[in-house]
Amino acid sequence: VALWGGAGGALKSLSISGDWLRAIGSPSFYSGATIDQEAKPVAQSMHGKWDAGAHPFEDADTWMLIGANPVISMWGGIPHQNPWKRINDARKGGLKLIVIDPRETECAKRSDIHLQVKPGEDATLLAGIIRTIIEEGLYDADFVQANVQGFEELRETVADFTPDYVEERTNVPAALMREAARTFAAGQRGRVTSGTGLDMQPRGTLHEYLVLALNTITGRWLREGEEVPNPYVLLPGRTWRAQTEELEPLLPQDSALESRFRGLKHNDGQFPANVLADEILTPGPEQVRALFVMAGDPAVSIPNHDRVVEAFKNLELLVTIDWRMSATAKLSHYVVACKLSLERPDVTMLPEAVAETYGHGGYTVPYAHYTPALIEPDFDVIQEWELFWGLAHRMRTPMTFRGKPLDIDRKLTSDEMFDVMMEGSRIPFEEIKGTPGGRLYPDASIRVEAREPGKDARLNVGFGRMMEDLRDVRGEPLTGGAALEPGEEYSHRLITRRMRQVFNGMGQQIPELMEKYSYNPAFLSPFDLRALGLEAGDIVEIASKHGAIRGVVEADETVPSGVISMAHSWGDSVEREEETFQTWGSNTNKLVSFDEDFDPIYGMPRMTSLPVNIRKAEGVEAG
Repeated sequence: VALWGGAGGALKSLSISGDWLRAIGSPSFYSGATIDQEAKPVAQSMHGKWDAGAHPFEDADTWMLIGANPVISMWGGIPHQNPWKRINDARKGGLKLIVIDPRETECAKRSDIHLQVKPGEDATLLAGIIRTIIEEGLYDADFVQANVQGFEELRETVADFTPDYVEERTNVPAALMREAARTFAAGQRGRVTSGTGLDMQPRGTLHEYLVLALNTITGRWLREGEEVPNPYVLLPGRTWRAQTEELEPLLPQDSALESRFRGLKHNDGQFPANVLADEILTPGPEQVRALFVMAGDPAVSIPNHDRVVEAFKNLELLVTIDWRMSATAKLSHYVVACKLSLERPDVTMLPEAVAETYGHGGYTVPYAHYTPALIEPDFDVIQEWELFWGLAHRMRTPMTFRGKPLDIDRKLTSDEMFDVMMEGSRIPFEEIKGTPGGRLYPDASIRVEAREPGKDARLNVGFGRMMEDLRDVRGEPLTGGAALEPGEEYSHRLITRRMRQVFNGMGQQIPELMEKYSYNPAFLSPFDLRALGLEAGDIVEIASKHGAIRGVVEADETVPSGVISMAHSWGDSVEREEETFQTWGSNTNKLVSFDEDFDPIYGMPRMTSLPVNIRKAEGVEAG
């Protein structure tokens, strides 16, 4: 029995699905994290975590965004409450904004420096920036001496990433790269943050590790005596210290549980999405025969689409919990309708958990808000957690919730479940619940305290596995155009993008949001459209070495020549996508294989910077 946790389910504070899976003795948890931003916690596990946290955006004088476009995605380091206004106000106050992205994104248009990197060359560019900062003595020597290990290993490894070499590989002019490095290092406050564009590549872990290393050598962490900007509200209160929390590296060889495929292992509490289809289709004692899907749409979002659909059809039991008939729901034996956001109570615990895990993405101030259910549902629907409680109740399976036994005879209310979740919170749940509209809970007395005596752990910027990976990058052959290997012939590299109206697959079913596009266009530069003899609205075939899809082209001046840009998690029909792509979109995961070119730690295949060829589709009319 396996469980898939999708983004829709993860956006709710209350969940017991993982507790139920553990209760029945199954380790087979899968989620969208391993095809999204799992690189962040994995990289942090090798680098270490600064207990006091990082510089907030509010008082930053420099900020670097890489592979992130927060004004569209509401994610990536800029606080997601009105990021447009925050960026504009900060720049009026003197903030220098640096953006690294192949496309001239909305954020890039408002940046002081835009490094338009060739897709797939982020590691090379980051190594060049780090080299410049070290060579020119622009790093925070005092912080490095007191709190960092591996600095000399990092210095030696980036030494060969000279400005000229970086320019040749990344298409970023050497002078502009040096200007960006100097501008960032000259700032006293601020940091580098990233999004999915950096992680959805085979070297996502290395990319995120270099982001952490860049923040560390420039000292972008809170120091003793500084006020903690968000000491959390719903999580337990704690002491924040100017010291390193040494973590256990999340490396495959350290995991006791191994999948049956590609040497990938159970890591960070889950198996990689990479192996799910094979674990379903391949006979053996550990074969997955039943799958519960808690929101999300893995039939669309997991790479190697056709094999995933084949696997789902092969299951003895497929249960989807969702409010819509997604592609996965259409393949399911049972679909359980769940309540919508206004039909259930919730509390703002998730932003705190996200910030604690990723270092950004939550609130930058201590805000909390409880909302009761505002409307009664018109239908017989339940919350997701109630399904798993009901299973435990009927199966007579003892289970725990937050480490405590959960009563499987009397179903608690949601508020009673929140009470259990928030035991020991800095502000009691009852106080938060009794404050309509939410509020801030500041405490200026909560400041970063000194390092504990005997605590000598250091942030590691020269972790062996990561330095080895970076040396491998330096040893890769130089290729022109879109090819990855010498001798390959591809015209473009496909990159991901966000669309304002949707979040992954959510929002595509709401007609009011789809007035402009009900599908995901294939965006090309006007120059490439002319060169290919295409016009906006034409139908094209986009082919990788693994598969082909059809798409509707649109002109986009922000996309450089040689690049095609499409949003992922589109394509609702699993049977007749060649007929429905103009209505429901094109599934770019048909172009991706999980059998090769994947991150060896958590299995992320190459989902962006993917070499493709484009040609006008024959015998298909735009509709």
